[in-house]
Amino acid sequence: MDNHNAYSDRFDRAVALAVDAFRPVFRKGSGVPYITHLMMVCAIVGEHEGDEDQMIAAVLHDYLEDIEGSSLALLELEFGSRVAEYVLALSDTTTRPKPPWRERKVAYLAKLPHKDPAVKLICAADKLHNCRTLIRDHGRVGDEIFERFRPAKEETLWYYREAFAALGHDWQHPILGELEEEIRLLHRISGHPL
Repeated sequence: MDNHNAYSDRFDRAVALAVDAFRPVFRKGSGVPYITHLMMVCAIVGEHEGDEDQMIAAVLHDYLEDIEGSSLALLELEFGSRVAEYVLALSDTTTRPKPPWRERKVAYLAKLPHKDPAVKLICAADKLHNCRTLIRDHGRVGDEIFERFRPAKEETLWYYREAFAALGHDWQHPILGELEEEIRLLHRISGHPL
């Protein structure tokens, strides 16, 4: 990358891969294209001074987890080992069929406190956007929003609390304050204030 550009053509290729891979995918229980989530997470990472590798990993953070036929080797070849490692670290599973929700989340949360700070920023951005979406949609349909997901409402709330605690282990960043506010609001509107 030269000094005159904010990012290289690697970023262009990552966005193209995400757009193509997630073309048929929608946000759960809605007609919203899933790519909107990936782009928002990428934007949050970029706005919090994440570098190009982090922005690429952000736009591809669900690729290995959710796309049939996805390849860690392809990520490494196209975007380098750092991006591939980040995307793998952000995936709660790469096995098909996926293990049960609770089992995956417990295993992921056990590793999260020890992740690289670069990975934690992307993870925090992902959780932040998901919380904001839940809060917005709760305003439209109430607790019905939780019926879109496999876990019960209490399990969803548990996961966000535990993810926040794990992210804060040996890591400080302004995004954690934003995430904490959103998690508190999500709990309050769901009838489970912290």
